[in-house]
Amino acid sequence: MSNGNPHSKMNASEMNASEQVTNRKQQHIDAVLNDVQVDRHQDGFEQIRLMHRALPELDFSSIDISSLFLERKISFPFLVSSMTGGAANNLGDINIHLAEAAEACNVPMAVGSQRAMIIDEAAKQSFELRKYAPNVPLIANMGAVQLNYGFGLDEARRAIDTLEADALYLHLNPLQEVIQPEGDTDFANLANKIHALAQNIEVPIILKEVGCGLSPQDIELGLEAGIQYFDIAGRGGTSWSRIEAHRSENDLGFLFQDWGLTTIESLKLAEPYQGKAQFIASGGIRNGIDMIKAVIMGGRLCGVAAPLLAPAQNSTEQVVAKIEQFQQEFRTAQFLLGIENSDALHLNTALVAPF
Repeated sequence: MSNGNPHSKMNASEMNASEQVTNRKQQHIDAVLNDVQVDRHQDGFEQIRLMHRALPELDFSSIDISSLFLERKISFPFLVSSMTGGAANNLGDINIHLAEAAEACNVPMAVGSQRAMIIDEAAKQSFELRKYAPNVPLIANMGAVQLNYGFGLDEARRAIDTLEADALYLHLNPLQEVIQPEGDTDFANLANKIHALAQNIEVPIILKEVGCGLSPQDIELGLEAGIQYFDIAGRGGTSWSRIEAHRSENDLGFLFQDWGLTTIESLKLAEPYQGKAQFIASGGIRNGIDMIKAVIMGGRLCGVAAPLLAPAQNSTEQVVAKIEQFQQEFRTAQFLLGIENSDALHLNTALVAPF
């Protein structure tokens, strides 16, 4: 591994690892943009019907959709969720466009896995985003499984310090790692290592799945490890199993492309832990109505990634337009439910129409 000097030379194995990570991230983006079946549309939101109010008794212009996240006021409960980052110029440009849009719209942003910058110093600049988003919460990102492959407190702090982050995602992706040709599959005794890291890190840790949902057992292990924030990232949005199947020599990833708990199932299973932790809902959220449903079912924040990727390849302005579309949809749905303040949406199941 490089000694940290950006001018030092990597040996052949390090160069190979660096190129692998960059190529993998490019392949991931290509799959998301070019394979329409990667977006699985099985999130469960269509099962929920909301209680329309013909007499909302509200002035639409007075609706308050603002929220709080990590003790900061944000414009509405929207998170620019983890996508990418790496040594290639286009990966850095995507992150800059996302960060600038997050700042313009006053919403938080999470970056993709920062393993790339630990392996390759050249990738670091794609995560130096605080200058583009000086006022909104930023979330660093590291794979939890890397704690079994030599990563620890130092690497976590490097990820946080580079982004000047307010929190750290530890993402959980056992299915993706099994399907990935070069995957890291030793998930043994991770809860203890997560607990040790949480005791020493200076910002909150958020445990995040990447598209298969979190079970009650996962949440309980997290709580025991001192974690108070969870991103359930349920099945139904982007299928990382299918994405990795494109890069693999067998069809296992296609068989498991719909494995896991949906976003709605995970939110329902998380109900007993409300009050002990805060939950971010992600996985298949594709419009403001999905967002409203996710908040009603227990999400404090809604993570969105895939709908922002194509705009982020082009410009900050296109990302802003897409976020503002979500915002208008969310505001309209809140108005039609007769709810003046978005805080009143959370766990308000009276807003769900009877079946």
